[in-house]
Amino acid sequence: MLYRRQALKAKWYYYILLGAVDVEANFLVVKAYQYTSITSVMLLDCWTIPCVLFLTWFFLKTKYRFKKLAGVVICIAGLVVVVFSDVHSADRSSGSNPIKGDLLVLAGATLYGVTNVGEEYFVKSADRVELMAFLGIFGAIISAIQIVILERDELRSIHWTAGATFPFVGFSVSMFLFYSGVPILLKISGSTMLNLSLLTSDMWAVLIRIFAYQEKVDWMYFVAFAAVAFGLIVYSGGDKIEQNTAEVADEEAGAGCSEAGHDYGRKQDGSSSSAAGEGSAEKACVS
Repeated sequence: MLYRRQALKAKWYYYILLGAVDVEANFLVVKAYQYTSITSVMLLDCWTIPCVLFLTWFFLKTKYRFKKLAGVVICIAGLVVVVFSDVHSADRSSGSNPIKGDLLVLAGATLYGVTNVGEEYFVKSADRVELMAFLGIFGAIISAIQIVILERDELRSIHWTAGATFPFVGFSVSMFLFYSGVPILLKISGSTMLNLSLLTSDMWAVLIRIFAYQEKVDWMYFVAFAAVAFGLIVYSGGDKIEQNTAEVADEEAGAGCSEAGHDYGRKQDGSSSSAAGEGSAEKACVS
């Protein structure tokens, strides 16, 4: 961003607010793992999807067809299958304070929805590189301040061995790649498609359990993965058709304007009525 030396397309303090919301969303959801089970986190984290649907409809004026809503329902149904499978598994833990953990997840999921919709707005109205730069800078500053205030004891208690350092490094690299790819997907498909796609992260965790930890998983996981993948196809399947329809409509409108211009050229006689008719036709074509 500094290399381009371009003027900012959005106010810098908007990025501070967005960075603060994003940091707290991550903090609340991760904190919830201390109090509730991973099953509850997986289920309640889906609250982000209806939040995004409402926010994009209310603020960004996004219109959703029945086919897209059906894709959303199929994706959520697939994740519910995973949750039911975990409920009946032997390794499920209830957590020390489930109610507190569930409330933290709901709050974090709501903030995730606000963050995703805000990022979509800035990606489409401002600039993707500008968003990535300021979100990273302000997010790091806010995180550092929060660590100093709230998590000094936890930071002191860490024994910085190789076994403790590598997971932090791996997590940081993963989040860097994630936040670098999110603005691209937001610009292409929007925040709803992003959150539906993130449902598959629970399915990829199954592969890690199988091959890295040699654990057995229920067959319902694979059914759920297929349901989520099918829901994504249903949700995004109509985009190309709608885009082609819009392009054809634009071409027909352009052809109509061109034909009106030729007709005016043939009928031009200098009269005031003809001039008025041309002005109306020209305004219609411009609009």
